[in-house]
Amino acid sequence: MLAPVAAVWLTNPVQKTVTGLPVIWVKGVRLQNPILLVELLKGVYWIDDGLQLNLKARGLDKFVTTRAQSLLIANIAAGENRASRLAKNLGVTRQAISHMLNVMQERGIVEIETDSHDRRAQIVKFNPAWIPMRDAAREIRAGLEAELAKRIGKDAYEALTKAVSADWGKPPLLKSPAPVRKRTSKK
Repeated sequence: MLAPVAAVWLTNPVQKTVTGLPVIWVKGVRLQNPILLVELLKGVYWIDDGLQLNLKARGLDKFVTTRAQSLLIANIAAGENRASRLAKNLGVTRQAISHMLNVMQERGIVEIETDSHDRRAQIVKFNPAWIPMRDAAREIRAGLEAELAKRIGKDAYEALTKAVSADWGKPPLLKSPAPVRKRTSKK
């Protein structure tokens, strides 16, 4: 499932730094050792692929969603119910979230209401008819996490959970030890 991401990395020249870590150029930006980012994405994809596979196996095919919809559902299940904050969490435009929510509303997954306190805002909630599927998804997710703990070991699973659940704070603005120069092509 990482083909689109991997393709970005593979189409850019890889160099080694003095430390031996790979340096990868993406759109003129130098990224060093992107392994953590890719590994986190692989974990998200593993859980989502397992969820979709198990929904199909239970005959809940009509509830199988796209990856983007699955991430949106996860945010709603985590308690986020404002369309504007859903857009911010997923890093997409308000218009993109509006489109996704309309599609999911047509499929009977969510209901969209106007916020009674702020007429400009929309509140998103699960359609009551979708609650059995939500419960099945929770059960599947718990089973996937139990399977992951068996595969990587209880201690590693607990450490992983603790690390990703920790408050990482706001992303820092790092001071570069040397300015990064844009690559120029040789003629």
